[in-house]
Amino acid sequence: MTITFNRSETFNEAKNKLTAALANTEATEAEQTAAFQNYFDAFQAEVVNSVRSQMNDEMLDRSILQQRGQNVLTSEEMKFFNAVVQDGGFKDDSILPVTTQERVFEDLVSEHPLLEAIGIQDLGAVTKFIYSDATKAYAWGELFGDIRGQVNAAFREESIGQLKLTAFAAIPNDMLELGPEWVERYVRTLLVESYSVGLEFGYVNGGGAVASQPVGLMKDVDPTTGAITTKTSSGTLTFAPSQYGETVAGELYNVVKALSTDSDGKSLKVLNKIVMVVNPVDLIGVQARNTIQTANGQWVMALPYNIQPVESEEVPVGKALFFVKGRYLAAIAGGYKLKKFDQTLAIEDATLYTIKQFANGKPKDNKAALVYDLDITFPAPSPAV
Repeated sequence: MTITFNRSETFNEAKNKLTAALANTEATEAEQTAAFQNYFDAFQAEVVNSVRSQMNDEMLDRSILQQRGQNVLTSEEMKFFNAVVQDGGFKDDSILPVTTQERVFEDLVSEHPLLEAIGIQDLGAVTKFIYSDATKAYAWGELFGDIRGQVNAAFREESIGQLKLTAFAAIPNDMLELGPEWVERYVRTLLVESYSVGLEFGYVNGGGAVASQPVGLMKDVDPTTGAITTKTSSGTLTFAPSQYGETVAGELYNVVKALSTDSDGKSLKVLNKIVMVVNPVDLIGVQARNTIQTANGQWVMALPYNIQPVESEEVPVGKALFFVKGRYLAAIAGGYKLKKFDQTLAIEDATLYTIKQFANGKPKDNKAALVYDLDITFPAPSPAV
């Protein structure tokens, strides 16, 4: 971008003196050099002042745009998406800027409560992470004795890169004419919507490595054969009304108690960590059975034991999925790599891209989540008299 600057009286005067010195055949070399130096100093001061002014204006504009909810790009993002506009689309194997990837992850978590509750991690370029077992990461012993215990057994490596999640993005060619900000926003929106559906399916109903999918929360893994099966119901929840709420409290107590031990029978701290996932259809019934009106007239919905309700279309109607936060390993990793298929949608004046990223997830054991049947009924309305 060309820098525009104001030509002040000082600058004009210095320029005129330089012109006069250069035009004066009797002027000495020293006089011409001094005139040029004076002009250069004035010119430099004008440019510096103009750059500062324009930079301040741009920063103020960007701040105002951000406050208004407008899309503002970093310099790296602007450079990347400007190149996309100038080149007429993305190049094969191009990778979205890191800051754009971070915004995609932030949008995924903020706009999809289930992914936030699961605790999905963005590992960036890392495709492996270290998982630690706190119960093995210590050892008692005598004050000056040998260090005891197999501390190394407390840590193991988990790979997150063996599965790919692919989003398909059809970008209309006319979109490129709207500028880099809109191209970035369009691509980011497509990624968030595509990946949210794919991730929720994988983390809830994924069939494991055989299906090239994560192991879903609604699945059990045979510890001997590794076979993946759908969880059987652990009971039925009615959320039936009672005078003091004993029914609801009792039913959910059994859920909390069941989740309070792992597959080996070891006790776990689960209070304030339990999430209940139900289909949006059933969430209405759950809310209706657990909403009360306070003394000041407000309607408040709350479940005993601070259980967090979340809706997901991936959970079948009539089922409730309960899981403990932190007991499901979910992560995405690697850059968003794009591949172009420019002939596929030529007739629609659009370009198809595949955008790939590594993703995986699995429960720590079969007791990380439990499934229950729902039997929520309401009395039929009385006929009008």
